[in-house]
Amino acid sequence: MITLFAFGPAFGLPDPSPFVMKADVQLKMSGIPYRWERGGPQNAPKGKVPYIDDDGQRIGDSTLIRAHIETKYGVDLDRALSTEQRARAWAIERMLEDHLYFAIVYFRWMIDENFEKGPAHFFDGAPAEIRDAARERTRSNLHGQGIGRHSEAEIAGLAIRSITSLAILLGDNGYMMGDEPSAVDAVAFGTVAAILTPHFDTPLRDAALAHPNLVAYCERMMAQYYPQFEKQAA
Repeated sequence: MITLFAFGPAFGLPDPSPFVMKADVQLKMSGIPYRWERGGPQNAPKGKVPYIDDDGQRIGDSTLIRAHIETKYGVDLDRALSTEQRARAWAIERMLEDHLYFAIVYFRWMIDENFEKGPAHFFDGAPAEIRDAARERTRSNLHGQGIGRHSEAEIAGLAIRSITSLAILLGDNGYMMGDEPSAVDAVAFGTVAAILTPHFDTPLRDAALAHPNLVAYCERMMAQYYPQFEKQAA
C-alpha cells in the first residue's frame, strides 16, 4: 500500500504545504488506496515533503509522485482533457509552483509577524539558533530562486498578477478545466487555500478575496476533498 508522508494540519489548513495538499488530493482523485503518515524532510528521498512509500519504493516530489501513480496503476487524472487543455493545465501548474508559491513562502517566512505565528512554530522546543538558521536558509533560497531579490511591494505585485490570471482562467467554471476536476485542480486548490487562510495577513490574501470565484472554488474543493476538515473549520 502507498503511504503518503506529510506535515499534518497547520495554519488553518489540512497541511501547510501546497505540495502536500496537491499530492493528497491527486491520490484521492486516483481512487488508489493509501494511508497518511506524518513525516519530515530528514527522511525524504529528495529532502522535501511530500513523499510516498509504495511497498518499499520511495518517491519524492509531488509531480513525480503523480507520474508514478499514473504509470504504475494505469490512472490518468487528465483523462477528460484535450491535448490543448493538458498544455494549459501544465502552464498553470508551472505558474503556481515555480512562481506564486515562492511569494507565499516570502510572506510567511520573511514578514516578522507572519513568521512568528507561523513557521517559527515548526521549531518549538528547538534552540533559537536552529530556528534562525532555517529562516536564513529560506531567505537564501528565495534569493537564489530570484523572487527574494525584489522588494516586498514588487513581490506582491508579481504575485497579484498571477492570482488575477488564475481567477480569469477559472472564470465561471466549476473547476480549472471545466465541469470536472483534473490534476491541475489539486495544484490550484492547494495554492489558493494556502493564500486564503486567515492565519496570515498578506496582500496576496487580500487580492484573492477580491475574486469571488477563487473563494468559491476553494470552498468547493475543501468540501469535496476535506469534508471533515471543512466542518471543523466552520
